[in-house]
Amino acid sequence: MSLTTRGHRRSRPDRTGGVVGNERLTALTGIVLLAGFAIEGVTILRIGQLLTLHVFLGLLLIGPVVLKICSTGYRIARYYTHAGPYVRRGPPAWPLRLLGPFVIATSLAVLGTGVMLVIAGVRTGPWLFLHKASFILWLGFMTLHVAAHIARLPRILLSRNSRGSIRIPGGVTRWLLVAASLACGLIIALLAVHLAGPWEAARTVRFRH
Repeated sequence: MSLTTRGHRRSRPDRTGGVVGNERLTALTGIVLLAGFAIEGVTILRIGQLLTLHVFLGLLLIGPVVLKICSTGYRIARYYTHAGPYVRRGPPAWPLRLLGPFVIATSLAVLGTGVMLVIAGVRTGPWLFLHKASFILWLGFMTLHVAAHIARLPRILLSRNSRGSIRIPGGVTRWLLVAASLACGLIIALLAVHLAGPWEAARTVRFRH
């Protein structure tokens, strides 16, 4: 490869938004998850009447959770591989770096044990206990995570590029990624929500007795 070709590739304009675009994607996905988990929390308060909705929403949120993990992981990978813009942006504050793995682990644990619950059916074995325990841990870590980031969301979403414009390249791609994550979650939810049926039947029997 010639030096001219290499120089041309290096000077090619960034159409993805770079580090700022990555932050916006993470923030957009975070807003979707914040709204989704808030509704999921309401279903927990009336789990007897909203069990199927609880299962449906939990399955739906799998897509956005995976997207947020990927967008966050991409930033970390780019920083530790010494990509210039990501190095200049710097890493998150060290408390957030310590908190991040626990947020990811407990999020996956809550969703994973929830999926195992609906697959295992009413005879759950340890899955119900693990689901409740992981939810309690997740709630604590997520509360700290949201508290640390909520005030920064407007600044991230309204941040400007190097030319002073609020428009960052890759906006359509970011919205498509968020929409695709929701579409994937919706497909999973539509295909698997029927597994809540035995739980609904067991609840009905208990209610009648």
